[in-house]
Amino acid sequence: MATAVNQITAVNPATEELIASFDAFGPDEVEMALAEAHDAFLLWRQRPIAERAVPMRALARLLRERAEPYARLATLEMGKPIGEAKAEIEKCAWACEHFADTAARYLADEVIRSNARRSLVAFQPLGVVLAVMPWNFPFWQVVRFAAPALMAGNAGLLKHASNVPQCALAIEEAIRDAGFPKGLLRTVLVSGAAIEPIIADDRIRAVTLTGSSDTGSRIAELAGRALKKTVLELGGSDPFIVLADADLEAAAATGVRARNQNNGQSCIAAKRFIVVESIGDDFERRFAKGVEDLVVGDPMDPKTQIGPLARRDLLDTLERQVDASVRAGARALTGGERVSGKGYFFRPTVLASVTPDMPAFREETFGPAAAVVRVRDADEAVRVANDSAYGLGASLWTRDAALGERLARRIESGSVFINGIVASDPRLPFGGIKRSGYGRELSAFGAREFTNVQTIWIGPAEAQQPTSQPAE
Repeated sequence: MATAVNQITAVNPATEELIASFDAFGPDEVEMALAEAHDAFLLWRQRPIAERAVPMRALARLLRERAEPYARLATLEMGKPIGEAKAEIEKCAWACEHFADTAARYLADEVIRSNARRSLVAFQPLGVVLAVMPWNFPFWQVVRFAAPALMAGNAGLLKHASNVPQCALAIEEAIRDAGFPKGLLRTVLVSGAAIEPIIADDRIRAVTLTGSSDTGSRIAELAGRALKKTVLELGGSDPFIVLADADLEAAAATGVRARNQNNGQSCIAAKRFIVVESIGDDFERRFAKGVEDLVVGDPMDPKTQIGPLARRDLLDTLERQVDASVRAGARALTGGERVSGKGYFFRPTVLASVTPDMPAFREETFGPAAAVVRVRDADEAVRVANDSAYGLGASLWTRDAALGERLARRIESGSVFINGIVASDPRLPFGGIKRSGYGRELSAFGAREFTNVQTIWIGPAEAQQPTSQPAE
């Protein structure tokens, strides 16, 4: 958080103790970082993709070497269980390797037949991309942007969440130590109020943000004024649909993980469990038992499955949403309250008898609280799933794969996982629709997001083609 004395501070959410404090960057320091990133871009863009891949592979190796200290930083600053933090660092290394291996294919020229002697599409880098990143996956969210963007020839300016400053600096350190040009990705320790002039700077060519829908709207407004491209990965209220023929044991067990990963603080966590009435009692029993058995405690303890929420305000918001839903008629099958004592802990919760007018359904809940809604059949399940302002991910459980695929095409979301947990994967595009944002990260789609898709036409035109077409 940024304090009144212009400090960027990190608080351990498990103990509420101050663990680090930094002076926020002033205008001169921001200018220096932006100038370094721009100068690095001018050199980096000239390197062939094969040469760019060398430090990217080195970064993967370095992340694995530093997995333990980097994971501890994430756990200290935002409270995720240490085992999940280590897995996050490994996923970062995987993404670096993936884009080092595939960028040449993803970004290869595409020859297209036209009336030209030769015509093609080339993918050219844009420049410095401002990355406004969240605290919930403090390493992965940055690498998810940086690996494809840097391989495409861009540079980055990172404005990370103010409660994870040490993670932000560690990422800059890792990229520098891996052998990328000096300044190719610079961290700026600033509050959200400092973003507007950065976006307006001509050296910033695009903006990517992962965060809340409200913050995304504000960033899109600022970028729109300056005519800068944006990619927004925003909030979610993902449905987890369980049909009558589903494998209930697998669905319930996966649902426990899908809702409570990262202490429930994930945009693509399952939040609304939409269950066909005929199997409702059985699913609720299995699901609630699995949630009740989760181990809550010190996130540094390898046995812990649920740590604290990242900040006190997040704890207060989740408590308000759960309390308001219970007052409106929801039933807490387990949990439903904060844990007494130090730290921002909330008991893993399952709310049954949830209806669409309750906060547990209508709002994004960012913590370990699941809402169970019963429906008559598959058609109603899809209708209820789509009754949301969000459209990030969805999970659907059925033994009939063909039915699952047909229903998936009717669900309004950026991804649908049938009989599996929603997860980002470097090989697959990731992003949402509606108030969950726009644009795509990862895969070939993400590799091309921050490029100039350039048409190159080489004449003369072929004689048999019409030549009297309008110029535009």
